[in-house]
Amino acid sequence: MAEAPSLLSLCLNLIVDELLRGGCDDEFLAILYKIPPELFDSMLPGLTPLALENLHRNMPSHECSISGPQDENSGSQRKRKRWLNFEGAWKKLYEVRWGDCGAQIHSISWLAKQFEAKHELRDDWQQMYWERHLQNCLDAAAEIAMIPSFSDGIGVIKIPATIVRCIGYWEHMNSSACDYSKFSDHCQHFGLYARRLRLPSALCLPEICDLLRTSNLETLEIHWIKLKDHVDGICELLKQNSETLKSIEFVHCKLSTSFIDAICDSLWIKGLKTHGIEHFSIRISNFLDTSSSTLPAGLASFLSSGRCLSSLSLSDDHLRRNFVEMILDVLFDSSSNIAALDLSENYMSGWPSHFKWTSRPGKQLSSGIGKSLQSLRVLNLRNNNLQRDDVDFLKYALVCMPKLESLDLSDNPIEDDGIKNMMPYFVEMSEKPFSLIDLKLGQCELTFNSVSQLLNVLSRWKKPLTSLCIGENNLGSKIGALLGKFLSKGLQSLDIDDINLGPPGFQKAQDEIMGDLKLVYINISKNYGGIETANFLSKLISCAPELTAIDARCNSMPVESLSIICSTLKAMRGKVEHLDLRGNTSLIRFADASLLDERKMNRKSILKLDSSYDPDGPYDQDP
Repeated sequence: MAEAPSLLSLCLNLIVDELLRGGCDDEFLAILYKIPPELFDSMLPGLTPLALENLHRNMPSHECSISGPQDENSGSQRKRKRWLNFEGAWKKLYEVRWGDCGAQIHSISWLAKQFEAKHELRDDWQQMYWERHLQNCLDAAAEIAMIPSFSDGIGVIKIPATIVRCIGYWEHMNSSACDYSKFSDHCQHFGLYARRLRLPSALCLPEICDLLRTSNLETLEIHWIKLKDHVDGICELLKQNSETLKSIEFVHCKLSTSFIDAICDSLWIKGLKTHGIEHFSIRISNFLDTSSSTLPAGLASFLSSGRCLSSLSLSDDHLRRNFVEMILDVLFDSSSNIAALDLSENYMSGWPSHFKWTSRPGKQLSSGIGKSLQSLRVLNLRNNNLQRDDVDFLKYALVCMPKLESLDLSDNPIEDDGIKNMMPYFVEMSEKPFSLIDLKLGQCELTFNSVSQLLNVLSRWKKPLTSLCIGENNLGSKIGALLGKFLSKGLQSLDIDDINLGPPGFQKAQDEIMGDLKLVYINISKNYGGIETANFLSKLISCAPELTAIDARCNSMPVESLSIICSTLKAMRGKVEHLDLRGNTSLIRFADASLLDERKMNRKSILKLDSSYDPDGPYDQDP
């Protein structure tokens, strides 16, 4: 016989039912907030999201005002404790539904620096919960709206029961003040929490403006814009949020000149000939008129008039050289304060020659261009088909970037001659308190000759690099000793994936490792070092107390490698959270499950193996 429910649980169920109906009057809430704090606080964790929302949103004003933690009076302390309990309840609901405390899984880039936050950030779990819930609803509505036979308004789209039930609403709850089965209901009640949203083209209609009229969007990501109807709808939404919008990104779009002009004109703040956009991105898209001799007027005006614009990304957009040169001209003429410029994946050579300098070698660029480059901190030119001569032009511009922190030239066939062309720049910077801390030269067709010279120069910098990528270059085992020495120069992130180290290279690197290292992340995959890979990792883990992530896939490690590595992990008790050993087929035969069980961090195995024993599944580095 089932145990009879307690009087407290029965009362709690009645309160939850009343909150779910949404018809709570002031008298009911006043009584509710007067119950003993210990009972009130114990009630919160048992509430469904919808019940908690109705209770939280209708909190009496005198209950939600907090003087701050410095206020020691008992009333203020009680209010602050209650506020913290609400936050705790929302956080728990978020974690139960989505897990990971809202953190997105992304590729490991342990040294990737972020710009300093311009606004004080505070966790608001209520806002985060309903924003993500609304995004789930948007995604579900888009799937229906994309069906060719769909002809109704998007507001009447039925949200799947699996989503609706997550907030504590069930179809039979006819007494509720709101029917949460329709998309419009979720926008109406939770749109005010939306700050960052992703919109597919199927929802980029004029109707979306009315549905999201209570939102104050700060970040908007728009996908698959191709038609004028899409542009008309999104332009209205941009105008509606022009005063709050800080970041806008277009992905998989086809943009004509008229589309670009309309979008940029929609971003102006009403009454002012300026905008508040800080990050503007168009990636994996097509500009339909890049052969034109002039830049779209709207885009030119947008780039030249935005005092706040600090980040511009035009990645993988099939840009032509003349289009890029016109973009640079606008930025230079406006003396912009761009801090991050991403032109990656456009596969175009020759454009760096656009950086003009005075006739005599060694002189700086013209004052206008030089001034524009002084604010640049991140420059991404990955996969632009840059040749050695392009790099020769580029070095004159780099000298005018005193704040540059990150330079990515990966996937460009610059070869050894390209590095040699840049060597005077690196040598000149060795005598200055240079700010560059992140250098990527992966897959640049480099050999031992150029990289050995580069490492020797970088070792002499007054302010050392913290992140270096030279992976996918055929450097051979001879580079091992130099890499071992370079690790002691303060490096925190090293990518030497697929450089043909082999067993001798790992042995040479291991012999040169001395003292405590600052290393946090290392990628040594596809170097086929056999047992020497394990010996190298053992030495590395012993000398790098801050080491957090290791990618050692495809290194032909024999079965005894695992015991060597795990023994060191156990002895050092370091901070390693990810150790990827997949692709080492001999380790599949490893049968000591107890040793694998020991290697856990926060209940998750830190080891990733191609083995039947892997309770957490394969570790995925993709976003």
